[in-house]
Amino acid sequence: MTLQPLRRFPLDAAILFSDILTIPDAMGLGLHFIEGEGPKFDSPVRSARDISKLGKPDIGDELAYVTDAVRLIRQELEGKVPLIGFAGSPWTLATYMIEGGSSREFSLAKKMLFDQPDQMHQLLTLLTDSISDYLIAQMQAGAQALMIFDSWGGALAHDCYVPFSLNYMQQIVSSIKSQPEAAHVPVILFTKGGGLWLEQMAQTGADALGLDWCVDIGQARTRVGKHVALQGNIDPAVLYASDHVIQQQVGSVLTSYGEGTGHVFNLGHGIHPGIDPEKVSVLVQAVHTLSKPFHQGCA
Repeated sequence: MTLQPLRRFPLDAAILFSDILTIPDAMGLGLHFIEGEGPKFDSPVRSARDISKLGKPDIGDELAYVTDAVRLIRQELEGKVPLIGFAGSPWTLATYMIEGGSSREFSLAKKMLFDQPDQMHQLLTLLTDSISDYLIAQMQAGAQALMIFDSWGGALAHDCYVPFSLNYMQQIVSSIKSQPEAAHVPVILFTKGGGLWLEQMAQTGADALGLDWCVDIGQARTRVGKHVALQGNIDPAVLYASDHVIQQQVGSVLTSYGEGTGHVFNLGHGIHPGIDPEKVSVLVQAVHTLSKPFHQGCA
């Protein structure tokens, strides 16, 4: 699945195709999927006792299939494009583990956060250590960039985001950057709904920030300056529109960012199910064509 899009579209990078919940699964929570409902855990984490029973997975054992896949994909890519590894953020993984699956309100996770903050920090610390090891293992297996997906950080209250999400992601970035191999491996940090905290995110040591479609990329560039590159951020739903509108929206994002380097164009989140692949072709071609004037004279 990682290679399939590259065989159809002239993309500039590949991203590891792997479920976001590999780490909780390796912790023995009994991950399974129900059609129409998504992921479910047989043993959700709801108490201090539940947390105490969790252990950090052995990456070389329980998650060896992921690092084996990274090595195989690098071999198959033959150096044509870079491979991006990824993992979910501690807060995002914690929400699934506590809720027992997907959620809209995150009521159980937020109840733990507010009523038992020490308990929540204990879980987040364990996840941070596990995710750090997981991403470092991907890097050592051949991933040439790493991305942390904080899919649900934007669901946190303003004064909860930094202590319960960003601080832990910063620890992961620091762990990665402490490795000798990390000198040429950029780290991308993405919080869906994270536009309020771009300045703080830019100070984590990450090399790039992913943006969802609710943020104007030009304004984001002004706010973070040259601290980080920016990735994004067209609305994935644009791919339901006509070819002309897709091209128009691509141009709008490029114009907003402006001239120069430091922009990785992509969707503001994952592609929606049911999208016509031909619409993806329209978008990719529009990016390749319309972006050229914005990079004239760039080294």
